[in-house]
Formats: sequence, C-alpha cells, structure tokens
Amino acid sequence: MTRHDQHERDGGDEPLTRPPVPEDVQEAIRTLIRWAGDDPSREGLIDTPARVARAWREYCQGYAEDPAVHLSRVFHEVGGYDEVVLLKDIPFQSHCEHHMAPIIGRASIAYLPRKHVVGISKLARVLHGFARRLQIQERLTAEVAQCIWDNLKPQGVAVVIEAQHGCMTGRGVRTPGVNMITSRLMGVFLDDNSSRKEVLSLMGY
Repeated sequence: MTRHDQHERDGGDEPLTRPPVPEDVQEAIRTLIRWAGDDPSREGLIDTPARVARAWREYCQGYAEDPAVHLSRVFHEVGGYDEVVLLKDIPFQSHCEHHMAPIIGRASIAYLPRKHVVGISKLARVLHGFARRLQIQERLTAEVAQCIWDNLKPQGVAVVIEAQHGCMTGRGVRTPGVNMITSRLMGVFLDDNSSRKEVLSLMGY
C-alpha cells in the first residue's frame, strides 16, 4: 500500500507531512486504551495514539488564537444602515470540559451597529475561536457576546446557542435528541423590550 493509499484509507483529512507527537502524549492515550479494555499494540490501534493526539490539537486550536482579532477590521461606509445584523444558524462543534465529549450545535449571532459593521464571516470566526476549546455552553455563549460587545461597541448584541451534548446522549442519562438553549443579550437587546422581541423573532425564537 502506498503512502497516498494509506492517506485515503485514513480519510484524507490529515496532511501527508504530519508534525511529530511527543511520546508521553501517545503513551497517555495508550494507557487510556488499556484502561478501557483494549490492546493498544494490536494492528488497528497501533497508530491511534498519534491520530488522537493530532485530532485533539485540531479540536482545541482555539487556544492558539485570539478571537477578537477577527473584529479588528471594520467598515464605516454602510449607506446609513442602522438595523439588526444577524448571522443565523452557524454550525459549530466544541467539547465539554467535564467529559471531553462533543458539543454539536448551531448559533445565531446578532448586533445592532453604532457607526460601523464587520465582515459577516468574522462573526462565525469569533464563534469557532471560542468553540475550539474545552467549554461549557453557557460560557461559550457569554464569551462570544462579550467579545463582540467589547470590540465592535455596538448598540446591542444577542447570541443564542442551541446544541446537543455527547455527555448526555452517549453516557449518563443517555437521552438523545435533546437540545440545550442558552442566550446572552446585551445593550438595547437586554434593556428594550421591543428590540429584544425583534431580534429573537428574527432568530426564530
């Protein structure tokens, strides 16, 4: 089997040139495999420790970035636009800090501009920057909202996140199909009832 064939067999989602994984990290994963009841030296698991380590480096790449950077470039020529800006149903994946199980969901992020706007994709980048860390959904919601509030200084910010948690669906109570919803409203979306109703309605809540 060629190196390219092996890469395709593995799913083709990792670069052919891969950074080395420290031996102590691999050994920690082998220990977990043994503790779970399997043999890390069998054929199917020989390369698993390195794969898992690289996967977790990717899952947690948010630690290596400052999400606020994505909000540093703004646009002042908005043609007088002063209504809600909303990016709806942004898919994301995170991992809970209690069981390191997946959190898979969607977020809706809105703000009411004051004097400038930001490129719409930057809102998703802020979300992913915080999501790619060990998280709890409540903190993730608050961090995204606070980052936008501090850096764009808008009239209002609204963040609503709806997600399923692997620690609830795959273990413990084992109840799939249950969504957890969290929200953080700031500025006019918190203080003004009509503005709050408007933004939540636009989000579908």
